[in-house]
Amino acid sequence: MHKYLRAIGFSNFKNRVEVNDLLAYVVHHADERNFISLYDDSDMLFSEYLMEVAPGVGIGVRGEFSDDNQLTLSYYFPFCKGAQISSYEEVTVERHAEKESYAGVCDDVKLGVSLIFYLQNVIGYLKRRNAGHGSDASTSLILGALSTEGRILLPLEKKESDKRKLKKESASRSKLMDAARNGDEDAMESLTLDDIDTYSSISRLVLKQDVLTLVDTYFMPYGVECDQYSILGEIISYEQFENSLSKEKIWLMTLCCNDLYFDVCINSTDLVGEPQVGRRFKGVIWMQGQVNFS
Repeated sequence: MHKYLRAIGFSNFKNRVEVNDLLAYVVHHADERNFISLYDDSDMLFSEYLMEVAPGVGIGVRGEFSDDNQLTLSYYFPFCKGAQISSYEEVTVERHAEKESYAGVCDDVKLGVSLIFYLQNVIGYLKRRNAGHGSDASTSLILGALSTEGRILLPLEKKESDKRKLKKESASRSKLMDAARNGDEDAMESLTLDDIDTYSSISRLVLKQDVLTLVDTYFMPYGVECDQYSILGEIISYEQFENSLSKEKIWLMTLCCNDLYFDVCINSTDLVGEPQVGRRFKGVIWMQGQVNFS
């Protein structure tokens, strides 16, 4: 059973039989169906069935479809589609080893680390690949995420002058990161000195203050799976929906984390606190994304 199935409102499923019944329902009542031939000499079609249970939130089923109308299920996944563009940086796509699923890698300078996510629009990528195009000619990236644990934190009090200063510092750091990525040694040295100063400053302040009052947002890899992250982000907007099948309540929040905007879906029973604009969400997410190819 998929760990993040509960994030979209299916927390009461106890065994594989119930999940199989759900997947059969998705296949027969899908909102979107996509097919593509993976091999020229095969009659099998790689198929995808997508069904939403709330706006932008749902389940995807993928498998092989034979010419005698038989579907062999390969895997399924819950998804959360983002509503806004998160990044314009170049994205590289790589296949997972054990199945016909793919991961995307984006080196966005705002994060300072390589962003790895689960690719949602696999069929679109495969059609592009079959047409002889490369995997890295992307124009933009739309991110969405699922979470099974999270809590709402109070916001930090910031004056307008503080916001302008932070925005200026963020823009300056992004320029330095971009220069360092292109091999500028002065930029690398400047970033190293900034990190040392920040570490020293926080080490002194954390003795008297809580770390969450010193750190506004963060974005860090979590666990052994490369597309899961521990985050702390500011809530830009939020809305509560009801899963059309299970009738469970789910929260859909738009977050700003290290100047990166993306949506997060979480079951209301797994969220501690009440979302409000300006408050912060702290939790562990499974990052997904749609790549818009040129």
